[in-house]
Amino acid sequence: MLPLALLIVVTAVWGLTFVQVKDAVAIYPLFAFLAVRFAIASATLAVPAWGRMPSLGRRGWAAGTGLGLLVALGYALQTAGLERTTVSSTGFITGLYVVFTPLLALLFFGTRIGLAVWVGVALSTVGLALLTGIDTGRLAGDLLVLAASLVYSVQIVLMERYAPRYDPLALTQAEMLAAFGGFAVVAVVTGQLEVPHGWTVWSALLVTGIFASALGFLVQTWAQRRLSAARTALAFALEPAWTALFGFWLAGDRLGTVAWMGCALIMAGIVISEPAAAETLRRLVPSRARPAA
Repeated sequence: MLPLALLIVVTAVWGLTFVQVKDAVAIYPLFAFLAVRFAIASATLAVPAWGRMPSLGRRGWAAGTGLGLLVALGYALQTAGLERTTVSSTGFITGLYVVFTPLLALLFFGTRIGLAVWVGVALSTVGLALLTGIDTGRLAGDLLVLAASLVYSVQIVLMERYAPRYDPLALTQAEMLAAFGGFAVVAVVTGQLEVPHGWTVWSALLVTGIFASALGFLVQTWAQRRLSAARTALAFALEPAWTALFGFWLAGDRLGTVAWMGCALIMAGIVISEPAAAETLRRLVPSRARPAA
């Protein structure tokens, strides 16, 4: 099926970008990279989104801005963590948003969650302990990525409530603009804003800005109008696997037996939690507000 195939391609792109971003931010300032990335994403969507932006109204702009700032915070934490830990660890820990999301739905909205989610949380917690405990020099990076995963979970929970209310292209563009604005301010204040240079930096910027950010968000929105949330979530479970593959192949990640055991437990926790997490998210949105399949 085309929607599922496109989602798998998107997860592969996301997995590849971990390697590219790690190489790029080693030679180019972090916040400058993120500002330019979301500037490219905003420019990519500018023309098709232009005529749809007025449909958002004040509330839509507020929702898009809030969601975009959450995206920005998540990317900032994740990229800062990626500078300090391995590509593979970053991918697997980021995937924990699937486990965190229903827990946050319980906290924010009182949504009940099933036994499968709790089993997934337990497995993922043990896996995270194994993954981060073998190299204390990477602990700070892993914790930053863990914080990013929590932020992504908040964004997912809120997106499920706002997405059905507004035009997806306009809402995505509002997110991209807010993320760009936030990073641009930080880059200027910290003195990091500078012209990108070199193919390593530019290739990462173009791939992450156009494909991973602008088109990736749009593909997700389009696909979820045609696939169930459970099948979409199952496709997203491939992201940590792609990240580990590209980390091994392109970045030379060699985690060792204990670390790979931790990765396996995290992956098991994600896969076990995802159908239940998807059902939890479906209950967050009133049926009358959901778009037609």
